Amino acid sequence: MTSISLDAITLSVIQAALQQTCDEMDLAFSRAAFSPVIAEANDRSDGIYSALDGSLIAQGGQGLPVFVGVMQYSTRTIIEMIAAGRCLPPEDGDIYIVNDPYLGGTHLMDVRFLMPVYRGGEIFCWLSNTGHWPDIGGAVPGGFSASATAVEQEGLRLPPVKLFKKGRLDPEIYAIITSNIRVADQRIGDIKAQAAALHVGRERLFQILDRYGDETVVRAIAELSRRAAEQMRANIARIPDGIYRSTAFVDSDGVVDRPLTIALAVEKAGGTLTFDFSGSSPPCAGPMNSVLATTLSSVYLAMRHIFPDVPMSAGAFEPLVVRRPEGTFLDAKYPRPVSGCAAEVSQRIAEAVFAALVQALPEEVTAAPAGSSGNFALGGHDPARGRDFVMYQISGGGYGGHAGGDGLTNGCSTIGISKSPPVEIMEQAFPLLYRHYALREGSGGAGEKRGGFGLAYEVELLRGEARASFVMDHGRVGPQGVLGGKDGAVNTVTVWRDGIAHVPLHLSKEQDIPLKAGDRVSVGTPGGGGFGDPFRRDPQAVVADISLGYYSENQAETLFGVVARDGRVDAEATARLRSDRG
Repeated sequence: MTSISLDAITLSVIQAALQQTCDEMDLAFSRAAFSPVIAEANDRSDGIYSALDGSLIAQGGQGLPVFVGVMQYSTRTIIEMIAAGRCLPPEDGDIYIVNDPYLGGTHLMDVRFLMPVYRGGEIFCWLSNTGHWPDIGGAVPGGFSASATAVEQEGLRLPPVKLFKKGRLDPEIYAIITSNIRVADQRIGDIKAQAAALHVGRERLFQILDRYGDETVVRAIAELSRRAAEQMRANIARIPDGIYRSTAFVDSDGVVDRPLTIALAVEKAGGTLTFDFSGSSPPCAGPMNSVLATTLSSVYLAMRHIFPDVPMSAGAFEPLVVRRPEGTFLDAKYPRPVSGCAAEVSQRIAEAVFAALVQALPEEVTAAPAGSSGNFALGGHDPARGRDFVMYQISGGGYGGHAGGDGLTNGCSTIGISKSPPVEIMEQAFPLLYRHYALREGSGGAGEKRGGFGLAYEVELLRGEARASFVMDHGRVGPQGVLGGKDGAVNTVTVWRDGIAHVPLHLSKEQDIPLKAGDRVSVGTPGGGGFGDPFRRDPQAVVADISLGYYSENQAETLFGVVARDGRVDAEATARLRSDRG
């Protein structure tokens, strides 16, 4: 088909069509996947990437934002490896698999597929997706080794290899994978779902190209990227020139029990933001190192939170300059362990970005969200079903308060759209009973606009034996309040064995805790940080919170300076209390 005029309406329709293509890939992936972490929690993402340099063209709206930049870099890396002869050249129908963190990745459990899309004998673009596999081998079930000191202890590491060759699954590569992971017989369902999503994307993309012409779509992609960069620069222009500093902390690396520091300086000059993490802690012994691709993607997703109106494409990243944080734990090199990078460190990076830019944009930036994926892996044997299992639980938490209102309660993690799998699904799939699953009242940081509340749950092993591992964060210090707001509640983990409570030495990180039938695990996820002075909170809003059971009357007095009795504000006592504090 010959190309057609690229007017504003055509451009908008092509943009929506590319987005819809990625959304359909996401949907196909989740619907066909076997594992609850993908099928129910939607811990996955799909996108379209440039054939030239792997830059992002479009990404699904229901995919994890942290995977956006990561897949851009992994696609670019494969293109470079093919050009250098270090990777087999592609053919139509091939699908590469890769999870190597140091080749533009995250942790080993995030497995990426990449497929070239051919038009007229040439690669038009690449389709890529990432899915969180519930196990990738390694020292502990689920891959979250809290005390790993080398990446080999975390699981099977795959360079870019062709899992599908001309559309056919390579039995030898597949055998290598399944012989190195647990519950291997269940992985074929996720593998076929991941491949099927790419094929759905290719068919939808062909429909767009056939309708508008390849040349028109190419011009549209370039124009959309240019406009995204322009829109990001326009938003940045509203920030006064200057340097904005912040600090965020990781509880520990899981091996050495002391905090890791993320020190950020954001410089605004003209239409560019420059992010400098050079003052951060050096590489750590445990698995809380972050590879460069994850660090970069964490900055991008933070800016996406701040300016959600900017379309997702490579152009949106152009005005954002991230200086390579060499010599810090945010630029991990082989063989540093990295299982906590995407799930936890990425969210501390985003928190540092929020804490820096709320100083410049208090009307648009929130206090810190919960900032933990609540990674809880449990692996063992189910005697009733005669088979092994690996369960992976992610959890929501509170979002930070903001100028427009209170923070979201039990929201998904900062890095994505993924959600906690339904309790009913988890109890059907694994020998577990959720004894308690509720909001964690009072966990949001106090503020004029309070933080949202986290989640409290308790799970009991019903039968057999299992091993529990945790890689969480914010167990030492809660999510930051801003502009006078208070921090949200910290993450808590308690393991009950024979009725005796065990709290991990590293508070929210430990591995290989043996459990037997009747043992329980209790988790409280963080609440979001508060925004603004708590004593400026509307007394009626405080009374409403009391009526819902979020705070007691005594807590209302202490946290917000509001005296309430029988569901009513004592205006005189409240004014006196707040005046005395002032």
